[in-house]
Amino acid sequence: MIAIATKVTGQALPEEFEQIYRAHSEFIYRTAYRVTGNSEDAEDVLQTLFVRMLRRDLPPEFHKSPKAYLYRAAVNVALNLIRSRKAMSCGGLVDFEDHSSPQASRGEDELQETLRLALAELSPKAAEILILRHVHGYTDAEIAKLLGTSRGTIAVSLFRSRARLRRAIRAHSGDKS
Repeated sequence: MIAIATKVTGQALPEEFEQIYRAHSEFIYRTAYRVTGNSEDAEDVLQTLFVRMLRRDLPPEFHKSPKAYLYRAAVNVALNLIRSRKAMSCGGLVDFEDHSSPQASRGEDELQETLRLALAELSPKAAEILILRHVHGYTDAEIAKLLGTSRGTIAVSLFRSRARLRRAIRAHSGDKS
């Protein structure tokens, strides 16, 4: 990734950028992988995010909480990637766990794709909170601190987001109930 970024800018990377990349790239990759479901897309998200950072000045939000800023950006880039595919798979509700092993059945793959498509229909903020809670295992209080809001706001958002996610999954699976 660093070699690619050097080629894009045509110059040596600033030391600060290298430090940011080394400190957060694995977390960003894992986040992108959980959202997109495959390693190639996760690599694309990681590269896209850091190339954009090279081309622009870092916003003030980044300096307040780099991990939170990068996390939000990774979720947004990953969701945009899913939305751009516009693939409509059938399936039902499954968990957020990785089922991409060689033994995974076609049905599980379809269920995972349905979940990803339904997640992509949520607002980026709602998807971000769900992923932090159910993929990364953060508590409501930890999410609130990371996002700079109250625990109560996170709890309400999670409740509403789960309901929206269930409706979106039903719509993708053809369930009219």
